[in-house]
Amino acid sequence: MARLRDLYKSKILPELTKEFGYNNHMAVPRVEKIVVSMGVGRAVQDKKFLESAKKDLMMISGQMPVACKAKKSVSNFKVREGMETSLKVTVRGVRMYEFMDRLINLAIPRVRDFRGLNPNSFDGRGNYSMGLVEQSVFPEINAAQMEFQQGMNITFVTSSRTDGEAKKMLSLFGMPFR
Repeated sequence: MARLRDLYKSKILPELTKEFGYNNHMAVPRVEKIVVSMGVGRAVQDKKFLESAKKDLMMISGQMPVACKAKKSVSNFKVREGMETSLKVTVRGVRMYEFMDRLINLAIPRVRDFRGLNPNSFDGRGNYSMGLVEQSVFPEINAAQMEFQQGMNITFVTSSRTDGEAKKMLSLFGMPFR
């Protein structure tokens, strides 16, 4: 069983129940899924960039990413409707907790000039989004074999109703907010 899942059940669940006064443990907020997305604009010129990003995202998340197609044509970016321009992965269950553990304890501390995550990146409904400039902060990616730097967006979708509940829960997981 994942280490963060055990931490949630043993420490975070009782603390959130006590702090916010929940009567039922099913009402306590939890992380439902993590969505990792990667915009690969270079794929317009050459498909090898999309394949390389797909390989890296698969190694990071542990499951096969889905290619997303452009909805509109944009002539300035040389993008036509239907071209594959980005990748995404939705991670749930045990893989979600393992990914979150690697992100918090291994990847985020490896970011250069890191001063903490922005506490204002909540969407008003308890979901938190963050971005990484490069994928090489994950230990699965070999920086010597990396063909190009690629950023990614990571969104934590929670069942909490307010941003305060979600921030408290994520900080108890160990998210390093400023």
